[in-house]
Amino acid sequence: MLEKINESVAFIKQHIQRLPEAGIILGTGLGGLTREITIETALPYGEIPNFPVSTVEGHKGQLIFGTLGGKQIVAMQGRFHFYEGWSMQQIVFPIRVMQALGIKVLFVSNASGGLNPGFDVGDIMFITDHINLMGTNPLIGPNDDKIGPRFPDMSEAYDRSILDKACALASREGIPFRTGVYAAVTGPTFETPAEYRYIHTIGADAVGMSTVPEVIAARHMNVPVFAVSVISDLGVPGKIVEVSHKIVIDAASKAEPLMTRIITGLLSGLTF
Repeated sequence: MLEKINESVAFIKQHIQRLPEAGIILGTGLGGLTREITIETALPYGEIPNFPVSTVEGHKGQLIFGTLGGKQIVAMQGRFHFYEGWSMQQIVFPIRVMQALGIKVLFVSNASGGLNPGFDVGDIMFITDHINLMGTNPLIGPNDDKIGPRFPDMSEAYDRSILDKACALASREGIPFRTGVYAAVTGPTFETPAEYRYIHTIGADAVGMSTVPEVIAARHMNVPVFAVSVISDLGVPGKIVEVSHKIVIDAASKAEPLMTRIITGLLSGLTF
């Protein structure tokens, strides 16, 4: 793995002028944040050695380098999902490359189904913790101690100090927000009503098909994480309707400007 990471990093360094300080993963329907980035370089995944290629609508599939909030950033415009057939190790490979390039923090976004009865479509939820229901883990297999420890601690998967800053920022800017626990499932089917009830019962406020593998990999490498979820549909009894991928994209796109303000504001206030 380390050889592959170094090969990808060497290629990328040939095409960028400055190394990134922060990494951003743009989830389904949330790729428009790139409009706020002063882009210096955009590298299609297909050109980067060892990178998978995103196959999902709403995921453009390129690494973007530039500035946002006064910081050097690298953004994944499109992520990889377990349901596409990629291995867990392939899904998190870009995160490992970002860390090797020098990122000091990782911002993650996603679109998810709301399970908390108090949530509405379009709500923004800052993730406080997660539940891994994917049945696997990106750290399964031989461990390379040069990348991270065999048994990484997950007591603070989502950085509390950044979360506090996000809550303060959103309150100051008048941006409504929720906080809650995110559960990750494999997909690609949306959940049945019984599955929604079960996942809420065990402690989740939202459910989706991503994020957790990337967060595990980031914490394995001691990279702090802040994650935000846009509630794109509801899995609440009495509010469950037929869901399509287009509905998810449309709902996430409407909330995107608020998410963009939060991430940009956080970046502006962070010191590395």
